[in-house]
Amino acid sequence: MSMDGSKRSDASPARVSSALRRAWSHTRDLLPAASDYRDLKRTWRGDLLAGVTVGIVALPLALAFGVSSGAGAEAGLVTAIVAGLVAAVFGGSNVQVSGPTGAMVVVLGPIVAAHGLGVLGIVCLMAGLIVLVAGALKLGRAVTYIPWPVIEGFTLGIAVIIFLQQVPAAIGVAPGPSSNAFLAAVEAVPTARWPELGWTLAIVAVVALIMVFAPRIHPRFPGSIVAIIVVTIIAVVAALPVDTIGKLPAGLPAPTFPGADWAVVASLVGPAAAVAALAAIESLLSARVAASISDTGPYDADRELVGQGLASIAAGFFGGMPATGAIARTAVNVRSGGRTRLAAITHAVLLLLVVSFGAALVGVIPLAALSGVLMVTAVRMVSTATVRSVVGSTRADAIVFVATALITVSFDLIYAVLIGIAAAAFFALRALARSSGVHREELPGPAQPGDERIALFRLEGALFFGAAERMLERVGDIRGIEVVIIRMSQLQILDATGAQVVTELIQALERRGVTVLVKGIQTRHMQLAERVGVIKSLRHHKHLFDDLAPAVEHARSHVRRAAEASESAAL
Repeated sequence: MSMDGSKRSDASPARVSSALRRAWSHTRDLLPAASDYRDLKRTWRGDLLAGVTVGIVALPLALAFGVSSGAGAEAGLVTAIVAGLVAAVFGGSNVQVSGPTGAMVVVLGPIVAAHGLGVLGIVCLMAGLIVLVAGALKLGRAVTYIPWPVIEGFTLGIAVIIFLQQVPAAIGVAPGPSSNAFLAAVEAVPTARWPELGWTLAIVAVVALIMVFAPRIHPRFPGSIVAIIVVTIIAVVAALPVDTIGKLPAGLPAPTFPGADWAVVASLVGPAAAVAALAAIESLLSARVAASISDTGPYDADRELVGQGLASIAAGFFGGMPATGAIARTAVNVRSGGRTRLAAITHAVLLLLVVSFGAALVGVIPLAALSGVLMVTAVRMVSTATVRSVVGSTRADAIVFVATALITVSFDLIYAVLIGIAAAAFFALRALARSSGVHREELPGPAQPGDERIALFRLEGALFFGAAERMLERVGDIRGIEVVIIRMSQLQILDATGAQVVTELIQALERRGVTVLVKGIQTRHMQLAERVGVIKSLRHHKHLFDDLAPAVEHARSHVRRAAEASESAAL
């Protein structure tokens, strides 16, 4: 007795020690390491240049996304600096660039409108904590289950919303009262007045033209920043009657803990969860794209979530907004030569220098110029070639793509993704069910008397909840049969519902006096078949076969014995 207790006592500390080692190993994988910068000696020049390039591209976007969200240009800059730096250090990608994005602006706009600007810090903390916990729980790979048509439909919907959100500023008026971007844009149009309308549209047009033609001058020509500089100089010199960003503080604000009572926190659980879901999805998609277009190796999805969660939490302390990985800025980083985290860190430092020493200059930028930048950005988010590919692939994929885009624009981004995934799953299961089959086959070898009383069925493909009922109807309707052989060796997928239907079928046939023989249950399916009751439902344990020939011979002998018994009874 004491010996057994001693063994248990020795085993328990060993299990605890093993669990602690696994926990520490997982935690260590989520933390920064010296290996993050192992290529720095070789790539630092390219990283610095790429960081400066990305910083120039990110400046107008950070300003524009901050203004568009309702939080203000300062919040956009703070997010790009603080979140960009934290995510670069703690994230799971070597080349990911994080900050405010269009998708996040679309989600934050209604939250700020409904709860006020004061809740933004709390939303940052709550959403960041959710994303952080998701990374710690190893949920990073979940994004791989989002189908391609859903991602593209989501992107198209976001692009449309971003463009519509810029219409009021582009015509020099406040947005309409509706929370829907399309309705708000329509409501804003009648309030436009001349000459402000002419000047703002001219600014938007100049910005758009410069950004469109800039790549023709040089692929790395910073069209957006040049466009903003040009129209700002014109607006200041000509004293144009247009709205500007306004005064900005020089440098980062002091960190503070966002204050809110528990009632407010409770009301923000849903919005924070939506923000967290979007931050996780967009960041992981961006990291995956970066890994596919760079030679910096794969990304760590779980660590990326931890980094993005910490980034949003840090941004909340400094008055910023939730951050995500930015696909466009990350692509610019890779194409500009960024290969390590130094590039994203440099981008954040450059923006900090701009805020510290150029806040006065930034404040005179016309809001219409930022609208022009975002309108062009929204158009560039949509690839016509990709849209044609999705729509022209299959009807199911086209339906999922269009539905996701329409729901994104009309209702809610997160609902759009969830409904899109559900629709894609439905079509995938339907296709899988159609690929499964139940086929009646001829018995092998020369025909023998009594073969007409034996039915051989081959199950193939997938026998799961979406296809099981069809098999039950197909086999269960047979008449005038004494023995049924069910071949399961070609069955690739078997779930609990499929196994239960096979059990019910065997029991139903046996009640009718039909002997059922099962051939070829695969080893990987055997445990499930035993647990659900497929084996127990057979009349005899010898009615389970590994090969077809013995099963057919057993069926024929059964029919012969039945015929002999019938003749004897007749005599």
